[in-house]
Amino acid sequence: MARKIVDLSIYLENDVVSDPPAVAPKIQYFDHQSSFGQIAPFFPGLKQDDLPDSEGWAIELVSLCTHNGTHLDAPYHFHSTMNKALGHKEASTTIDQVPLDWCFQPGVKLDFRHFADGYVVTAEDVENELARIKHTLAPLEIVIINTSAGSRYGAADYVSAGCGMGYAATMYLLERGVRLTGTDAWSWDAPFVHTAKKYQETADASLIWEGHKAGRDIGYCHLEKMHNLEVLPADGFFISCFPHKIRGASAGWTRAVAIFDDRLSGAAP
Repeated sequence: MARKIVDLSIYLENDVVSDPPAVAPKIQYFDHQSSFGQIAPFFPGLKQDDLPDSEGWAIELVSLCTHNGTHLDAPYHFHSTMNKALGHKEASTTIDQVPLDWCFQPGVKLDFRHFADGYVVTAEDVENELARIKHTLAPLEIVIINTSAGSRYGAADYVSAGCGMGYAATMYLLERGVRLTGTDAWSWDAPFVHTAKKYQETADASLIWEGHKAGRDIGYCHLEKMHNLEVLPADGFFISCFPHKIRGASAGWTRAVAIFDDRLSGAAP
């Protein structure tokens, strides 16, 4: 069987709604004609028409937040400490310290597209979906959630779209050995606009970022702003999502992909 690879990553691009405006990516493009000013200082006396077809190089300058594009969040993003529930509270792992074997494992997809925007997924919801797809979780499997936000990437409401994973739902996964999760929504948690309404009604700050904050108890990573999850089956594939190695950072960009290959079935990566 030929190996099949499915791209699970969004583009890094200008002028598409993928983040709040204050942290949106910015890319400046220099094509083969406009880059001559960068080349000339290396070669005194050089004229642009001296170059083959008067062309220089193509190059881009990129201004990014570590959480732009499809990226992997490290435990350090969620809280300064982790693993309190495991009995050895310690400093949270930064993205350059994340174990690489977490980042290439069998994948499991939970389909939560039917949940309303802002819905907070419960442990019972996770258990019911696992029963529906007839899957028993194994340690280190990568669990991804397909939300309604996936189909709205680039739309004006993308950042506020989709359901989110609650504390209990996240802990359900972590207590069974999962250490890396993912979502096609802007955040692992319910969108802030919906949580803000609940906070105003209750003044309960534990509702804020509750899925992320599960990392205080058991350290884990998650992917955000994934893509194409609707084309994946419930299981039977591997996910590769190695993050960029940014020293001491809270996240790193990744080209996340799903890999279908009979040679990987049943084999430890």
